[in-house]
Amino acid sequence: MSPFDVPNGIYLIDPVRSVIGFSVRHALVLDVRGRFTSFEGILKLNGRHFSRNAAYMSIQTESLDTRDREKDRHLKGPDFFHSSSFPLMTFQSAGIAGAGDEGVRLDGDLRIKDVELPVTLDLEFGGAARDARGRHRVGFRGTATLGQSDRGLVWSAPPQSGGAPVDVEMSLAVDISAVHMDPENGP
Repeated sequence: MSPFDVPNGIYLIDPVRSVIGFSVRHALVLDVRGRFTSFEGILKLNGRHFSRNAAYMSIQTESLDTRDREKDRHLKGPDFFHSSSFPLMTFQSAGIAGAGDEGVRLDGDLRIKDVELPVTLDLEFGGAARDARGRHRVGFRGTATLGQSDRGLVWSAPPQSGGAPVDVEMSLAVDISAVHMDPENGP
């Protein structure tokens, strides 16, 4: 992505037109897929000085939805997100670098529970355009993968049959639409 492809300014992530999805490997056999329905974030974009771009996002862990109430209760419980004690999962960028024609690697810190994890989001720039209301929008989509054992995050209790907890892997997928924050008129 050319640094001139993205306009300058502060962009608010549009939670209606954005998706933050996840999958968690379950029982070493299948992935449990879902999404978070309540989140907010800000993108600070600087087309001329690409290294000055930044992102911040907070996600309400209680808002996870797998379309299975029992599975939701388990994932929101102490074995995974422990939503009652840790209601927010946050991401703050620490650096950005080009990764090909339309891609960027966004390094940052993801805080889950009381653990701060270094993560890299591999992002693809989806484009920039004016929406039907004349507001300037940008889009990005990308993924990151988190394993628990190498980062100190414990997501599961030991199996009932004994032994150590299973190494759980979680993948995050983001599809972000953000609208330019106009200081005079709002988003």
